[in-house]
Amino acid sequence: MNTAMLRGSMLVLICTVCAVDSAAARTPTAKQKYNVLFIISDDLTLTATSCYGNKVCQTPNIDRLAARGTRFTHAYCQGTYCGPSRASFMSGYYPHATGALGYSSPRSRIGDKATWSQHFKNNGYYTARVSKVFHMGVPGGIEQGSDGADDELSWTERFNSQGPEWKAPGDGETLENNPDGKKPAVGGNTFVVVEADGDDLVHSDGKTAAKAVELIERHKDEPFWLGVGFVRPHVPFVAPRSYFPPFKPYSKMQLPEKIEGDWDDIPKAGINYKTSLNMKMDVRRQKKAIGGYYASVAYVDAQVGKVLDAIEAAGLEDNTIIIFTSDHGFHLGEHDFWAKVSLRDESAGVPLIVSVPGQKPAVCHSLVELLDLYPTIASLCGLEVSGHLQGKDISKMLVDPTHEVRDAAFCVAPMRKGFLLREQQYAYIQYGEDASAGIELFDTEQDPKQYTNLADSPEHRQVVQRFKAKMAAKLKEVRDNDLPTPPPRPRSAGKKG
Repeated sequence: MNTAMLRGSMLVLICTVCAVDSAAARTPTAKQKYNVLFIISDDLTLTATSCYGNKVCQTPNIDRLAARGTRFTHAYCQGTYCGPSRASFMSGYYPHATGALGYSSPRSRIGDKATWSQHFKNNGYYTARVSKVFHMGVPGGIEQGSDGADDELSWTERFNSQGPEWKAPGDGETLENNPDGKKPAVGGNTFVVVEADGDDLVHSDGKTAAKAVELIERHKDEPFWLGVGFVRPHVPFVAPRSYFPPFKPYSKMQLPEKIEGDWDDIPKAGINYKTSLNMKMDVRRQKKAIGGYYASVAYVDAQVGKVLDAIEAAGLEDNTIIIFTSDHGFHLGEHDFWAKVSLRDESAGVPLIVSVPGQKPAVCHSLVELLDLYPTIASLCGLEVSGHLQGKDISKMLVDPTHEVRDAAFCVAPMRKGFLLREQQYAYIQYGEDASAGIELFDTEQDPKQYTNLADSPEHRQVVQRFKAKMAAKLKEVRDNDLPTPPPRPRSAGKKG
């Protein structure tokens, strides 16, 4: 072979190797037994994090994950409160498929089908949860250190993180239904702010981070699926007092814009269960609620940082998929609504960041559901993806953020018998499977904050009819599954507490 031919052959070989390396760096579907670190916050609205644009509440650790992963801007939960959402993304089924519409485990309906973590366990992974992954009562379950509605079959080991919650020593105030200020800090699903004494480890989330760090070090030499469940910023807004100064005085907190007659064009079912009016929260208390919420977010962010540091310290960055999300969003005064349950974007939308080794950071605006995580992560790890899963594999979005797998995201609010279909342009909400309790339609391109209900607009009559048909088809699809038909529900003499 002459010199020119040899040089040409070497050049071809070098280019081929570079092309292979480049393709490997771009393609997340190369089958590798990655570890999975699933970090989930509780009641976290995406707009409370700085990587999603918040200028007041800084979240440097969540941001650092976003800086190396794919940040989704149109991710939606499948249930707008804890129980149905968590049962859905862990089981791989929509809430109405399993009937897990409240605070129960989906196990009774899915039988021997594997949950997300159980599927990894069945394929040789060590699987563990620390604190809240399936539903767990907050604050009650955290005070007790109980398992809640957890599914034991999903785990090799499981750990609870007991904490004092609203009883933590410090400066506490009940903001909800306390107009005269005479009520002490109280438990339950109540807006309470506690600037707590002591450090991070006094509270549940500090203990959760510490246990997660311990497990990462202990199991770094074997494949693992680790679920790390932080309970803040779920009420009560309790955090060590060191996290509060950036948000004080509370009077500097900015409330969302209020529109006169904002509720006039929506059905009664569309008015959220917690409002400034029925909570008797004046402007001072509303601003303190936002400050307390942000302090809780800052506390969670610090704990996320400890877990990310542990992955780096163990040398696991190059073989660990890391996911950060929340079970649903949270209203902070938009439309004068507070908390979850509503099907507006603030409640149904979630932060979602997925970091896969070797993938370039990106921002993806395509529609995704939390239900998509199970098949996607299983596929990325080279595990067989069962045909019964109702989510979709979105792994191509990690290579090409313009890729789309859905033309609409689906979400439910069982308390209101509400259903959402969220397209890129329109948000369609109906109450009752036959829409008998009302409809909301918002053009989110023209009206991103969803102030004007177009359901009765003559110009949008065809759009409404299209969505009604699409919703009927979606509800049929959700129930068209391989699960056994549930037995008739027994009549109840009263509402379960």
